[in-house]
Amino acid sequence: MTRKILILTGAGISAESGLGTFRDVDGLWTKYDLDEVATPEGFARNPALVHEFYNARRKNCREAAPNAAHAALARLEREFDGAVRIVTQNVDDLHERAGSKAVWHMHGTLSKAVCAACTHRWDAPAVMVPADPCPACGAAATRPDVVWFGEFPFFMDEIHAALEVCDLFVSIGTSGNVYPAAGFVEAAAGAGAETLELNLEPSFNATAFGERRQGPASEIVPAWVDEVLAEG
Repeated sequence: MTRKILILTGAGISAESGLGTFRDVDGLWTKYDLDEVATPEGFARNPALVHEFYNARRKNCREAAPNAAHAALARLEREFDGAVRIVTQNVDDLHERAGSKAVWHMHGTLSKAVCAACTHRWDAPAVMVPADPCPACGAAATRPDVVWFGEFPFFMDEIHAALEVCDLFVSIGTSGNVYPAAGFVEAAAGAGAETLELNLEPSFNATAFGERRQGPASEIVPAWVDEVLAEG
């Protein structure tokens, strides 16, 4: 009987809340050069541009609301007779706003700021600018607390440990071509877990999953949660 469920979520789970993915033709990402706004080198060259980009993303996030898929996972955590842990590649806080508590943000979160000088973290204001001083050390080195290209994701030790002991690994709304997350399914399956993909369309690594279901996250995730809870 399944007792430990590990869930990986990607941009696809938040798309129906109005938060764009990398692949959206007219999305926010297409208006910027990612080398300039999502790398440490880009931030060093032009921190004002990077803050402009993340201020827009933060505004987009705050105007969005959790959808039925987020709500279903929060319900699963509350009602499942076992352990449920979410690992998300998303930097939005929609899981938490839906009620989920056991969430690891492997790519950081828009709701936090971090000092590049002393690593102090605090709640990010709606608008950040390069001159903002760190509340702890006073350095004008504040940046969004997100993982940029070339940086190491958060919680990797905890995630690998969870992959080793979960009974079921579920991937929701991910592209399957961004590592290290794309390798989680093989790690979980190698440790003996069942694997399931819930996605609008097959991911890049869909064939690695034991079971696959396709459709909008707001439909297939609640249906799956209903099944799990009905099984007891």
